[in-house]
Amino acid sequence: MTSTSTPPPGSPIPNVGALVARSCRAHARLPAVTSAARSITYGELEQRSSRLANALLSGGLARGDRVGIYLHNCVEIVEIEIACYKAGLVKAPFNARLSPREVGEIAANSEARIIVTTAARAEAFRPHLGDPGVQLLLLDGPAGSDYESRLARASAHFEPVAVREHELAVLHYTSGSSGVLKAAMQTFGNRLAQLRKFLMRGEGMQAGHVLGLVGPITHASGMQLVPALCTGACIHLFAQFEPAGFIAEMQQRRVTHTFMVPTMINMLLAEVQGRYRPLPDLLRLGYGAAPMAPTRILQAMDVFGPVLSQGYGAGETTSGVCGLSALDHLQARAARPERLASCGRPFLESIVEVVDGDGNPLPQGEVGEIVVSGPDVFAGYWRAPDLTAEVLRNGRYHTGDLARMDEEGFVYIVDRKKDMVISGGFNVYPSEVEAVLYRHQAVQDACVFAIPDDKWGEAVAAHIVLKPGAQPDPGALDRFCAEHLGGFKRPRHIEFVEQLPKNPNGKVMRKTVQAPYWSNLSRKVN
Repeated sequence: MTSTSTPPPGSPIPNVGALVARSCRAHARLPAVTSAARSITYGELEQRSSRLANALLSGGLARGDRVGIYLHNCVEIVEIEIACYKAGLVKAPFNARLSPREVGEIAANSEARIIVTTAARAEAFRPHLGDPGVQLLLLDGPAGSDYESRLARASAHFEPVAVREHELAVLHYTSGSSGVLKAAMQTFGNRLAQLRKFLMRGEGMQAGHVLGLVGPITHASGMQLVPALCTGACIHLFAQFEPAGFIAEMQQRRVTHTFMVPTMINMLLAEVQGRYRPLPDLLRLGYGAAPMAPTRILQAMDVFGPVLSQGYGAGETTSGVCGLSALDHLQARAARPERLASCGRPFLESIVEVVDGDGNPLPQGEVGEIVVSGPDVFAGYWRAPDLTAEVLRNGRYHTGDLARMDEEGFVYIVDRKKDMVISGGFNVYPSEVEAVLYRHQAVQDACVFAIPDDKWGEAVAAHIVLKPGAQPDPGALDRFCAEHLGGFKRPRHIEFVEQLPKNPNGKVMRKTVQAPYWSNLSRKVN
């Protein structure tokens, strides 16, 4: 079944769904996706995704309609993604940890025609749906109308639709802290460019490898699904992250590749307590989504071996645009230790520049904003032209990240524009202060931010989570910072807390920590 609607402008390009279908035929007997609950082979993935594409189109959807997904990590999410690509439908995933009210807001914003979810979740968000006509496809619904029944009635043959580079493929809702609902429009051209990036990195997967995904595959972790499937690797989905259980399952499944946010790596380091190679099959440990202190990177290399690889990017750039490879990590450790603070060099097709306030490239070593251009840059925010105009100018995405670039093209992120502390006219970058705090033997986690100060305008503050058994000693921390930081960079206020708030993707919510200190002021800068 195919659609007869007119495709949007742009050059014809391969449909990533068709590329996955080709790989499914080549690796039909190999396991494609596994979880604690179930598993499917490549041959089954090809048939089930084709059945779903037919079922969605025969159920009233048309090319370009949005398909909402509100599920925890499960095999069905992979089937849905491939089916959407094949049929030219737009995947609109909702983070599994969103509240029912937030689901209603995203459903309305995306104008999703159908939401694939579970009965319990549907019962919770149904009162928040503004459009009573939204279809619900339940994995565990009544027999005859549930997900499996719909697939069983549909044909297993589907010819992926022809697509063009500017055709919308995904609405990627961002986890920004502004409180404004934003969906990055990723086109089929963006998704194809993202696939090329992964395959060209030279650190990739191959048939027989196992990719373990623990973050929500509806979002950042899911960027790795198509690249993995195009290589014949097996994708193993974790239901949750709990350090001891995660390590045991990684060992049992013999996972060779995985991706984690730094918070998870810190928790694993605390769990294994210096034990060497607790994951003997691991070939690549990717990390990103938040800065990681060089001290912790070295500790992770000591424990997990020479397998660390960093990526830097965003939903607006269809995943990473820079990478610090495993070889880069080793070379940095041996001869250029400062390079562990870098997020690496741009990927082949990604154009990454450091610019001044007028958008002009800055000389080597000077701090400016990172802007990105190339085939992986998104088409703008869904139905938000003003927000789009703020960040997308002349085809370049303005990231809001401040950085410098060295003589060999390595990019060093200094901080977010909006997170910078300006104290007495001096710029202080929270990530720099956090990197020093992480070097203290008692510090488990840290968040540095600006608080109002009558004398200096803003002062540096820190919330600290101590390692188990460590005692709070602000004086010792202050003396330690004095040895490694200029006076204007030292935290003037230190508070010890049990934990730091994190968003569903594991990033520390700096604005949430900071907000109470500014609640009685009319503006958030001083």
